[in-house]
Amino acid sequence: MHVVNVAPESLFQALSDSTRIRIVRLLAEDDEEACLCEIADSLMEPPYKLSRHLKVLRQSGLLSATKEGRWVYHRLVQGTPFFDSLLSSIRALPDNDKVYAVDQRKFRKRIPLRDGGRCRTETISLKQQSRKTR
Repeated sequence: MHVVNVAPESLFQALSDSTRIRIVRLLAEDDEEACLCEIADSLMEPPYKLSRHLKVLRQSGLLSATKEGRWVYHRLVQGTPFFDSLLSSIRALPDNDKVYAVDQRKFRKRIPLRDGGRCRTETISLKQQSRKTR
């Protein structure tokens, strides 16, 4: 049996940032794991910024990470009543500005680009941005 020992204050502190809530909501919607580049393309945020947020979420106990080659796949920790209730609450947050819906739509377009079910592409949004500036 896997036991998760989380300090409530570190958990809620981790969720006190809008970008981190967007990450958790993104992963909670489809119960999907994702690498940094997939999250960056979905949220249209630079990888260096998201990397810091992912670290906070991992340290709080909300995310687990699995390294495969140069990619690290992040997944929400699930299976405990407390986390399951928390994720249900995050899924139920209002989306008046449709930020979560847009993130999710981009994520669902990004996932099929995987090769054999795994990400093998760097951040697409940054490649497109660099082409526009040339």
